[in-house]
Amino acid sequence: MPLDTSTYALALLRLDGRRWNELRRMHAQISTQAAADGSSYLEMGNTKVICTVAGPSEGRRGGAQGGGGEAKIEVEIGVAGFSGVERKRRGRGDKRTSELQHALTAAFTSTLLLHLYPHSTITIAIHVLSQDGSLLAACLNAATLALIDAGVPMSDYICACTAGSSSSASGSDGSADNEDPLLDLNGLEEQELPFLTVGTLGASEKVVVLMMETRVQVQKVESMLAVGVDGCKQVRKILDGVVRAHGRRIVEGAAR
Repeated sequence: MPLDTSTYALALLRLDGRRWNELRRMHAQISTQAAADGSSYLEMGNTKVICTVAGPSEGRRGGAQGGGGEAKIEVEIGVAGFSGVERKRRGRGDKRTSELQHALTAAFTSTLLLHLYPHSTITIAIHVLSQDGSLLAACLNAATLALIDAGVPMSDYICACTAGSSSSASGSDGSADNEDPLLDLNGLEEQELPFLTVGTLGASEKVVVLMMETRVQVQKVESMLAVGVDGCKQVRKILDGVVRAHGRRIVEGAAR
C-alpha cells in the first residue's frame, strides 16, 4: 500500500521511512526451542534475540532469597560477537551486559508471582544475535513471551519500547513545534539522540521499567514518556497476537 503523503510532508519522515510514532516491523515466535521449559524468538527491526527459560526448578543450596522463601530470578545475557558494528566479544564482566541483566531481574522480580515457588530458581537466558537499537526493550519482550510459554504465572505482560527526542527538539528555540519525540529508535538514532526505554504492565499505563542512558532536558522527558507508553500499548497488541496464534496451533494440532 503506497504511503499517503497528502497530509504529511516527506521531510518529516525518518531515514527508514517511518513517521515519528511508528514502530518498526516486529516479528515473534514462541516455543522455538523444544528442550527448554519456555522459549521465544523476537525481532524488533534488525534487533534479533532468542530467549529460553528454565524452571521453576529446585534452587541450589543457598540460592533462595533470604528469609522470604520466594523464587529467585537469574538472568544470563550472551551477546554474539557479530551482532553489532563492533566485532568484539563481551565478557562476563562487561558493564553494559551487567546493566541489562540487572534491569531484567528487577523488572520480572516485581511482576512474576514468585511466592508460588518458594526456594526455587527461574533462569532466563537471552542470546543477542543482532543489535540495531531498542536492545533492552527487545530483551524484555522476548523474556515475557518465553515466560508465558513456560507457564510461569505473572500479574501481566511486560511490554517495552524506546522513545527519543528528535534533533529538532534539542534546539535552543524550545518551540513546541520542534519537540516531536520519536518512537522505537534504531541503532543510528540511538547514537545521535537522547532516548529512554520504558516498559509497562499489560494494557495499563503502569510503568515498571524506565531507563535513560543519555542526558536530556527535563522538560522533554514527559513527552518522551507519553510516546513510549503509547508504543508499549502497540507492542502489547502484537504480543497478544503471537500468543493467540500459538494457542490456535496447539488446539489444531491436538484435534488432528
